[in-house]
Amino acid sequence: MVQSTIVNVTERATDWNSIKWKHANRVVTRLRQRIFKATRDGDLKKIRSLQKLLMRSYSNIVLSVRRVTQLNSGKKTAGVDKLLVLTPGARGTLVDILTRCPPWKPLPVKRVYIRKSNGKQRPLGIPCVIDRCLQAIVKNALEPYWEAQFERTSYGFRPGRGVHDAIERIHSMSKANSTKSWVVDADIEGCFDNIAHSPLLKTIGNFPAKKLIQQWLKAGYVDKGVFNDTETGVPQGGIISPLLANIALHGMESALGIRYDKHGHTIGNRGIVRYADDLVVFCKTQEDAACVVETLSHWMKSKGLALSKAKTNIVHLSEGFNFLSFNIRWYKDKNTKIGRKVLIKPSKEALQDVRNKIKQVWLENKSSNVNYLISKLNPIIRGVANYYRTVVSSHIFHKLDTWMYVRENRYAKRVHPKKSSGWRKHKYWGRLNFDRNDNWVFGEPVAVDGFPGISKLVNPEGDKRTGQYLLKFSWFNIRRHTLVKGDASYDNPDLVKYWESRTKRKSQNLIPSYQKLARKQGYKCCVCGESLFNDEPIQKHHKVPQSRGGKDTYANLELMHYYCHRQVHSVAPGCEDEVFVQDLQELNPVPGSVRIG
Repeated sequence: MVQSTIVNVTERATDWNSIKWKHANRVVTRLRQRIFKATRDGDLKKIRSLQKLLMRSYSNIVLSVRRVTQLNSGKKTAGVDKLLVLTPGARGTLVDILTRCPPWKPLPVKRVYIRKSNGKQRPLGIPCVIDRCLQAIVKNALEPYWEAQFERTSYGFRPGRGVHDAIERIHSMSKANSTKSWVVDADIEGCFDNIAHSPLLKTIGNFPAKKLIQQWLKAGYVDKGVFNDTETGVPQGGIISPLLANIALHGMESALGIRYDKHGHTIGNRGIVRYADDLVVFCKTQEDAACVVETLSHWMKSKGLALSKAKTNIVHLSEGFNFLSFNIRWYKDKNTKIGRKVLIKPSKEALQDVRNKIKQVWLENKSSNVNYLISKLNPIIRGVANYYRTVVSSHIFHKLDTWMYVRENRYAKRVHPKKSSGWRKHKYWGRLNFDRNDNWVFGEPVAVDGFPGISKLVNPEGDKRTGQYLLKFSWFNIRRHTLVKGDASYDNPDLVKYWESRTKRKSQNLIPSYQKLARKQGYKCCVCGESLFNDEPIQKHHKVPQSRGGKDTYANLELMHYYCHRQVHSVAPGCEDEVFVQDLQELNPVPGSVRIG
């Protein structure tokens, strides 16, 4: 029997291009904040009531479908049912199905493998689209409850926190005057694959969708057409899996006896920083570091986990250690009173991986035109530079630029083997970026007198036709990251202004014209009302279309998320990729299914 009770919506077919995203975001945000506050107040009855309300909320359903079918990088990857949802009409139909809350039994995940940097393969479990949407719905109800309890030194897969917060925390704990000079650099062996189900479900407690979570954990996986049971672990690739892993690892600070004073400063002989299943523990002595390893091993055993013997090491800060592709180490410095200082740099192994990745692009496109090559390389350069620009990377960026010039020169020689070096220099290098006083910017042909076949017209933004040029690592200035405050959570209603001020800083990564537009509209998308910097692509929109005489001026421009922009222009059916591979009629209730809410 189909459940007909729905929240904040009338019975109707959903028109995806007419959804009011600003209202949907406001409803979900408010409910998450109420769950967070009720958790801090200890009102369990109110918590469960709000969680049920959020899981039945129409706003939560449409946002979950949007996340799964538009924002996630795996939106074009099908599960075992070979079902994809890639058009506005299909998304609207999926919303209607989820709104009516049909009984559903989770399907097994599809096992795929991705190559790791060490040459081994990491197994991923890809759920079907329906399960992914349900997981997103459940996650929105479960996450704020745990955000109110998570430890302040946990930075992985949490809203408003990330790698750079973990690195800044490590920097503050490893300063030259720190007495905690011994480090346990630990790694949990096969964390996602070995988490015990019973302790995890016991920790989750009396959550309304607990039975559904249990069925996801026990759904099994299909590998090369063969079904396999899952007795332990959470599938890497599921929407809710990172949250479940954080819940399983919660309590590590208490196990190590780490406490804080009223100002949030660490009390005692130990300190910890954890990013998902990677963690480091700072200790005052080598003996205490060895005790930490024993304590963690005993604590993790009850979770079905174990430390990796090969990757868990005890090191002194003078030797240094790698964490999240960064190297943290004490260096001698005669200019300081203590005679040393801590420097955080990109690790050598990570830099070699960067070179290998860029080299592969050069080799795969050695016969491609310059514009296509630049379109492949620039996103990599921008991503690497933004990742490492918060630490001591200036010298390394210049070395990478020198290495890139060698690759550029090889490309030019291969394409024009019979031309002189002067001809190649004038054809491919010049001051293509007028914001930089640099005559060695690589790009499309530049106008040069005396060289036949090359036009004289040059675009101030680079190539005379497209404006494309290859970025340089050294153009990205070093900018320190500000550590997130204590146990601050995105769901805390008392910290709305704090999080708004933090997201504004991300505008510094935009080009100057976009920074001005973002500032003018309060750093929020004009359509959905969310922050422009929520990891969605950003586009500029003309209020008065250019086809109707609209000008390319600040008064006529505004910034929007990519998919919000598409909605404004009401993309016609057929303009996006194709829809369903499986008929919706196959989504009938099955025996043993569970109804959420």
